[in-house]
Amino acid sequence: MVTLLLQGLALGVLTGGLYALLASGLSLYFGVMRVVMVAHPAFLFLAAYLTYTLHTAFGLDPLLALPVTVPLFFALGVAVQRLLVARLAPENLPMMSVLLTFGLALVIEGLLGTVYTGSYKSVSMDYATRSLTLGAVRLPYDRVVAFAVAALTLAALFAILLKSRFGRALRATIQHREAARLVGIRTERVTGYGFGVGLATAAVGGSVLALITPFFPAAHWAWIGKLMAIIVVGGLGSVLGAALAAVMLGVIESLVLVTVDATWATMMFYVFLFLTLIARPQGFFGGRLAQRF
Repeated sequence: MVTLLLQGLALGVLTGGLYALLASGLSLYFGVMRVVMVAHPAFLFLAAYLTYTLHTAFGLDPLLALPVTVPLFFALGVAVQRLLVARLAPENLPMMSVLLTFGLALVIEGLLGTVYTGSYKSVSMDYATRSLTLGAVRLPYDRVVAFAVAALTLAALFAILLKSRFGRALRATIQHREAARLVGIRTERVTGYGFGVGLATAAVGGSVLALITPFFPAAHWAWIGKLMAIIVVGGLGSVLGAALAAVMLGVIESLVLVTVDATWATMMFYVFLFLTLIARPQGFFGGRLAQRF
């Protein structure tokens, strides 16, 4: 039983790191623009399909596809914000963004279904079938690689937010848009770049997902509930809070999976979402943490 719990704990941490990467973009959208980006998981799988195409056409490893997908999705994010999101009325932005991005998710799903059909696709690499053994715990190599990529991406994201001039402008825009504008920050440009960074994280997440799991065009609907639960538990607009919540929920999900069953493991996200809404609507990692990151 102890070995089983240790195995579940280790896999939960690895999975939580991936969840943190996937949820970070959602936190940025809401923090910078108060946009509820329902289409974020659809962009994740758009990146997964692009990775699949690069792998089948050129034999590229999913990780070697990142220099192609990340800049492309950054530019796509800037374009989506300027051409679509910026046209929404500020007073109705959260509600209207749900409708807009829901429609965008349907468009992406339809395009993927037309081009790739509805069958499952996957990217198979030789190292993905191997595992690392640490004592009694065995760690799938693809999950270790996914966790490492997620950790490096999040470290780079936090370095940008904390150390760069753009990051300071972005955090100022998050904390008080009007005050940021008064001190000379071009909030419209910062907002566009913030959206681009959010979709760049989706590009990394999509490439990682292509490595570790099969996917099909409608797979994104299974992820939106999980990711929304993570950012609510972590505190809306808090990238660091979302990362902490993701690891916490990943560990809980994995421990429930190995001790109870898969149905209850999935339910844990919604149980904690309900508890958060009742006990602490600002999120368990909200407050000052959410204001900083």
